[in-house]
Amino acid sequence: MTETTASGCSESSCGSSDDQLSHLPEHIREKVHNHPCYSEQAHHHFARMHVAVAPACNIQCNYCNRKYDCANESRPGVVSELLTPDQAIKKTLVVASEIPQMTVLGIAGPGDPLANPERTFKTFRELSSTAPDIKLCVSTNGLSLPEHVEELSKHNIDHVTITINCLDPEIGAKIYPWIFWNNRRIKGVKAAKILIEQQQKGLEMLTAKGILVKVNSVMIPGVNDKHLAEVSKVVKAKGAFLHNIMPLISEPEHGTYYGLMEQRGPTQAELKELQDSCEGDMNMMRHCRQCRADAVGLLGEDRGSEFTLDKIEAMEIDYSAAMEKRKVVHDGIEAELARQQAEKEQGVQFVSLDSLRKTAKPQPKLRSVLMAVATQGGGIINQHFGHAKEFLIYEVAQDNVKLVGHAKTELYCSGGGDSCGDGETVLQKLIRSLEGCEVVLSAKIGYEPWDQLEAAGITPNSEHAMESIEEALLIVHKEMAESGALNEKPEAGLRATA
Repeated sequence: MTETTASGCSESSCGSSDDQLSHLPEHIREKVHNHPCYSEQAHHHFARMHVAVAPACNIQCNYCNRKYDCANESRPGVVSELLTPDQAIKKTLVVASEIPQMTVLGIAGPGDPLANPERTFKTFRELSSTAPDIKLCVSTNGLSLPEHVEELSKHNIDHVTITINCLDPEIGAKIYPWIFWNNRRIKGVKAAKILIEQQQKGLEMLTAKGILVKVNSVMIPGVNDKHLAEVSKVVKAKGAFLHNIMPLISEPEHGTYYGLMEQRGPTQAELKELQDSCEGDMNMMRHCRQCRADAVGLLGEDRGSEFTLDKIEAMEIDYSAAMEKRKVVHDGIEAELARQQAEKEQGVQFVSLDSLRKTAKPQPKLRSVLMAVATQGGGIINQHFGHAKEFLIYEVAQDNVKLVGHAKTELYCSGGGDSCGDGETVLQKLIRSLEGCEVVLSAKIGYEPWDQLEAAGITPNSEHAMESIEEALLIVHKEMAESGALNEKPEAGLRATA
């Protein structure tokens, strides 16, 4: 018998993939299926936006530096424009009208939304009545969460993210210099203990209300990396729906304490190993992009510059008409997803029937392969290699495709020959970010990157442009098996550099 959590999902079914969603209760599936953060499949098709209405924060984190006007940075806490609630509402209606596949509005900063309750809840109250078709989300450090759970449950808020980096106050003291609690600043282990207690209490209260909770954890090598497996077990037992273990961002130019102290982030191999080890206890979110607090668009893209205050100020929006347009777009996406799922299920049936007819001895299990994909969304291979700002990284086995991460890159086509430090070109840096991958699939690729990828031991492939990512990856894996390329495992693993 499987244990059912407070969020309504069992140990055997809770998760974010489309197959796992089909086993969830209808009311849970309805909350998740078109949420790009809670469903890996949805993030290919549906967009999100964040509104920056919450400037104040009630804790200090050693990995955080909240500063403004950093348009080229993609990390939490960064915004270009701080909004009033009225401005946020106007911007949301404009974006929802112009990007009809946008399904989710979140408040994630640049401080903590629940440390700014008046601004946060005014925004939520207005949007729940004027745009009832948009899901509302909030991300919080959890310190003030328990006192606001009741208010959260009154609005159209089905999703809350809590950042929980530890359960041990001694570890917490290394991550949080101070908290502001009951009108005074508290430091050290005492501060961490209060924060942890509030986070756990808030998590239990939310799940008791039937609100889905995603737990974010920042992996900090040498600080909490050996401890996060225990965090995953505990938050699952308390009803959390999904666990998102994210790499520490600690470049010195961001001005964080960890960055200035040269605290390194995890390698891709270390991050994947931890996520894999936790997956038995809780399904992991692996498609997170650690978005800005004012991000707009699909995960992996940011169209915020299209919707600055000066551009939306004079716009008039008929949201009733926009809702009709949005419904048509959403219905179209749902129909396409249903078609893809039906084809997938039909293919599984054909494979099963075919396997019953075979009398040959079963073939040995083939090793899995890491493959990189350039995509602009939609679940298809539809981006030129040189135009990609990131590549999705999949682990492909003979009968399974699993997203395991992503590699951010600089645009090769905007300066492939330019040096980006230490004599390394943009193209060389891009290829280094794909180390460990054996194949890279894109809609098109030029001669120079093709040659350099092959020299690095990565096979470029542009034969599957505009095809389904999952289907193409399985085909490539099968072709590798037939050619004998899977007989021996290459020495190269995931990228081992920070």
